[in-house]
Amino acid sequence: MKILEKITLIIYSYVMLILSVILCLLVFNWLDVELVGEIISGALASDVWSKVILGVSVVFILLSIKCIFFDSTSKEQIKERQGVLLENESGKLMISKETIENLVNSVAKGFESTEDVTTRVELDKDNNVNVYANLVVSSEAVIKDLSAKLQTSIKDKIKKATDLDVNEVNITVKKVAEKQQEE
Repeated sequence: MKILEKITLIIYSYVMLILSVILCLLVFNWLDVELVGEIISGALASDVWSKVILGVSVVFILLSIKCIFFDSTSKEQIKERQGVLLENESGKLMISKETIENLVNSVAKGFESTEDVTTRVELDKDNNVNVYANLVVSSEAVIKDLSAKLQTSIKDKIKKATDLDVNEVNITVKKVAEKQQEE
């Protein structure tokens, strides 16, 4: 959320809180309706206060219209959520995060000692890829060797398939699968 929207939301929340409290006090007859009417009439009759009230009202109207009708999500944020947009003279290509995750999963499942994998991909502003892979490995796996080979294979596969640079491949071994005994 942008700073202007945060400030607007805070101010709007305070205004709504004050109005709600005043209305509750009026409903329960703890505040005199005529007194509130006199205060409002006095404020509107004053030249300075009426201009301040008008200015604040116009600002609130404009900010409300902006928040209701205009999405604050930038094109950069939308692109970041979807994937990587590559362009050349022939056109555009969108490579989704899901596609990159599927590439990582296929590489990881190609290793014998990998039993299960879940993947998350993050993209930075320069379209560099950060991969986070969670593995379940077999009990025979040499985790250090497996992770080094897997990191290299994932980087190579993503570079070859998408021409994207991989900043890092982070591997977490969630579990070592128990050895299944033959019956």
